[in-house]
Order: sequence, then structure tokens, then C-alpha cells
Amino acid sequence: MHFAFTGQQIEFRDTVRQVLARECTTDDLRAAFAAPAARTARWATLAELGVVGLSVPETYGGLGLGLLDLVLLLEEAGRVALPEPLVATSALAAPLLGDLEGAGPAGATRVRSWLEEIAAGSIAAAVGPPPGSPAPVAGAVGADLLVLTTPGPEGGPEVHVVEAGAAEVTPITSLDPTRRLGAVTWEPTAETRLASGSRAASTIRSTSDRAAVATAAELLGVTDRMIVMAADYAKERKQFGRPIGAFQAVKHLLAGAQVKLEFARPLVYGAAWALDLGAPDASRSASAAKACASDAASEAARVSLQVHGAIGYTWECDLHLFLKRAWALSEAWGSAAEHRRRVLASLLASS
Repeated sequence: MHFAFTGQQIEFRDTVRQVLARECTTDDLRAAFAAPAARTARWATLAELGVVGLSVPETYGGLGLGLLDLVLLLEEAGRVALPEPLVATSALAAPLLGDLEGAGPAGATRVRSWLEEIAAGSIAAAVGPPPGSPAPVAGAVGADLLVLTTPGPEGGPEVHVVEAGAAEVTPITSLDPTRRLGAVTWEPTAETRLASGSRAASTIRSTSDRAAVATAAELLGVTDRMIVMAADYAKERKQFGRPIGAFQAVKHLLAGAQVKLEFARPLVYGAAWALDLGAPDASRSASAAKACASDAASEAARVSLQVHGAIGYTWECDLHLFLKRAWALSEAWGSAAEHRRRVLASLLASS
């Protein structure tokens, strides 16, 4: 068996890397901090490349590809701390809508249109956490489409899709303002309901697993960027007449962070493959990937900040843009500790 990405997947990744390096600079990130927005000219460019609609079925103008095809692109999005909601729209909302087309009143009327609009880059989505979670909805402020869950009248969960204007979104201050957190107040109706009961429960589980892997993929890119920034700074900053990177202690710090990244990367890729395949242990693989990616990002953030010293967290230093994204995503869709508990519970249940 050949455990490697195809030439087309690598070529697509390289193309997206070049575009994002040009379209999402640190100056662009600072502008996004000042005025966060869900859809920008950069979003339109990604839509033209097919990135935004990658998970949308070909029937509706997308590429009809899976998470394994998207995971490399999400890693590139993390490398530049992309402000737009690529995970929520392309990795979560699009496959969820595709799976539930025609499942309820909302599916019978609007799902096809929503998928076509996602593929065209004319809407951006936000996806809420599972029922009972106190977490705010990332990307809710300014989203065109909200995919939300709620307990049903008979105790089972329900999945609803709410268009902008049909819900009240209260902004919540975030360490990383580009994530546009919001508390959503809305009224579930039969028209907004897309799935309920066992089908809704299955959809919520699979979406949570996809969210964990997609967020982990983004963390890989953020982690790599922080390590590179720290290594570059260590070559320039001098102490005692020598670059600090020449000191063994600094080398060990950076090497340790790199090792954690390299151990996390194959777990993320493997989890994406398992979810696409529908493997029996896919959920466990997703949790293992998110736990290791969160650990790697946290370690890289600590190390890169230590190498930079106090300047690393100042507005003038670009590092803080990536530190904030790493800290935010490490907790999003389950912290490392939460996912380790899930892995343990899964292993005990299967023993």
C-alpha cells in the first residue's frame, strides 16, 4: 500500500501555498484583526481555485472531494493564520449539507441552493458545537449560514440551518478576533430543522470528528509557522556576540517543538483518511490527532515565545498573530485533555 499523497494533491497544496503567501500576509492579518470579515476578495480567490467548494458535490459546482484532499489545504491555511472560515464552511457545513440533502423541510427547499452558493464562494458558514456545549459559535458574527444543534422535544438532538437575519448574534471578545465568536439566540422551527433523532445524532458525531481533524490540520500549519519564525529570529538575535541559535539550549527547544509537530502530522493525515473511509476507529483517530496537534501547537507557542523573549507578544512582532491562533485552536472542538479522555474511553470499551 502506498501511504502518500498523490501528485495532484501535492500540486494543489503548492498552488494554494503560493496564493496564500501572496494574499494573506501579516499586514493582511493585522487588517483582519482591526476589521474581521467572513467573506473578502481572498475568499473569492479561494473559491475560484476550488478550495471553498472542495467538499461540495460536483452536481452543485464543487469538486466532490473528501477530507483527505482538504487536509493539506487546511494546513496551508493555518500556516498563514487565514482569517476566513474555511474549516466551518468547507470542512463542516458543506459535507453536512450534502449528507442531509432532502432530510427535512429545510433540505427540501434550500440545501441545493446553499451548496451551490458555498461552491461559488458567495456565502460563508458557521457551525455550532454539539448540544449542551457552552462554547460560543466561531464565525457566527457575519456568517451567512448558521448550522446549529439543539435538544429535540423528545430528548434526542436536532440539526437546524438558520440563515443570517433569522438569529440574533451577540459578539464575544476573543483572544483571536479573526475567529468572530458569537452567542446565537434563535428559535428552532420545523422549517429550519434538517435532521432529528438518530440521524441527527450520527451527523453531530461525524461533524465533531471532522471538526477535530480539520482544526488539527490547521494547527499543523500554525505550529510549523511559529517554529520557522523562532528559528529565523534565533539566527538574527545575538547575545554575548553570538546568534542565540548557536546555543545548545535554544537548539534543543526548537528541536523538541519540531519533534512534536512531526509526530502529530501523520496522525492528522491518518485520521482524515479514516474518516473518509468510514473506518471503525475513525472517531478515536480523530481524537488522537486533535490531542497531538494541540500539544504540538502549545509547545511551539511556548518555545517560540521563549526564544523571542518579551518582544514576541508585542503588537509590533508578527509572532503574536500566530500565538493567538494557536492558543484559540488548541481548545476549539475539544482540548488535548478532552480528546485523550475520549481515546482512553474508546480503548477501554473495545478491550
